[in-house]
Amino acid sequence: MLFTDIDILDENLDYQAHQWVGVKDGTIDYIGDAAPENAADYGETYDGRGRLLMPALYNAHTHLPMTLLRGYAENVPLQEWLNNLVWPFEGKMTPEDNYWATKLALAEMARYGSVSASDMYYATDERVQAVGEAHMKMNVCESVLYFEPKPFAEYPMCEKMERIVKQYHGAQDGRIRVDYNIHAEYTSNPITCTDIGKVAKAAGLPIHIHISETKSEHEECKGRHDGLTPVQYFESIGVFDVPVIAAHCVWVDDKDIEILAKRGATVALNPASNMKLASGFAPVQKLLDAGVNVALGTDGMASNNNHDLFQDMYLMGTIYKGHELDPAIISPKQVIAAATRGGALAQGREDCGLVKVGMKADLTVLDTTGASWCPMTNPEVNIVFSGHGSDVVLTMCDGEVVYRDGECPGIDLEQVKAEVSARTKRIISEL
Repeated sequence: MLFTDIDILDENLDYQAHQWVGVKDGTIDYIGDAAPENAADYGETYDGRGRLLMPALYNAHTHLPMTLLRGYAENVPLQEWLNNLVWPFEGKMTPEDNYWATKLALAEMARYGSVSASDMYYATDERVQAVGEAHMKMNVCESVLYFEPKPFAEYPMCEKMERIVKQYHGAQDGRIRVDYNIHAEYTSNPITCTDIGKVAKAAGLPIHIHISETKSEHEECKGRHDGLTPVQYFESIGVFDVPVIAAHCVWVDDKDIEILAKRGATVALNPASNMKLASGFAPVQKLLDAGVNVALGTDGMASNNNHDLFQDMYLMGTIYKGHELDPAIISPKQVIAAATRGGALAQGREDCGLVKVGMKADLTVLDTTGASWCPMTNPEVNIVFSGHGSDVVLTMCDGEVVYRDGECPGIDLEQVKAEVSARTKRIISEL
């Protein structure tokens, strides 16, 4: 495809008007202010007038099959939400339920400009199948709760993860990547977690984990581990010897931030989920100032309730200013970077997340002709504070269109919606 006369956010996330962008063999192979000499070689010409092309979005913390729980577990604190509502519901979910719920989540993500998710859940085979059919990307980890203090090798998950890594890491032309998982400090134990850190390090793979999501989680960890916070505890047992996606980090302190920066961890912010569950506000500017890679996630659909990362960009750009009483913190460019390049780096996708020659063609096109985009005094500000996921008119993953003008090739949305609705109704009737 050749995008003609289109506005873009370039590799520095700076606005450039009237550009030509060529995509071939899944990568960006041309950017310029005039048509390339070989313009006729591109299969399709896309009229970019009134459009803005930017990097696609990377959702750095999800539980995609939880689309089944959308609207189900509402208006309760986190621990009650988990123990009394979410976990009992999930106990009724079949692998096939996970497949259909993942397809619905992927259709929603593509509609709103996202091409990839770091997904923490179960039924990995079915989730990977759904991603392949949607022609999108996923960092997949298989989640389990490690309450019994015993070596990881004694858990069936150890053997299962060996199979998942062998079968799926790098599958689908690299679109599938595998991470190891520790759900959280309060759902695990030091013996098993130490082993998981060693196994992940030997395999050269990251770990995806919930950290300091709530004040009670943070403080109770200190009580269990001689004053160590979750970040300090996990560092003490070797978990941070590999790249870590640390979801939430709402209650991290200055020493935690120093460790996260030193260890090269990513913090996956979840502003909508953290407000909805009344978990609090992460110290985002401190994280950014320390050099921590910050990414954005939607979390699951029982605590957000949509996969529109443009909503989370807006929240990242606003709520932390209000919490810190400082309108000057967190620039629009930092917000966009978190949703794009920050998420790609969190997933180990070094060749993704920028509009730059040689990078994977993971791209999102926005319609900027609507009233909320006028005037275009500062396009970066407009993207964060005026734009909506509904402005997305095209989403491309590895050079392949996965959403365009209301359609997701590879996903029969009406069938998926019918399946998910019926399956949710069945599970609720069984509870």
